[in-house]
Amino acid sequence: MQNNLPLDEMTTTEKLVIINQIWDDLLRNSDDIPSPEWHKEVLSARAERIKKGEAHFKDFESVKSELRSEFK
Repeated sequence: MQNNLPLDEMTTTEKLVIINQIWDDLLRNSDDIPSPEWHKEVLSARAERIKKGEAHFKDFESVKSELRSEFK
């Protein structure tokens, strides 16, 4: 099935609405989406770092502040 959206005629807001609708639909059927093997490996490695106490975390507000100052 091929759908051709008039992307050249759509506003950014309209495009974002469509993207959100697609994401919502994918989330409703997330079991149908295969997870690649490399993703499982990354998650396992991160879990191991947490278990060993080697992972460092920042709260969301700190990260937002850092990113805002970096991209000013």
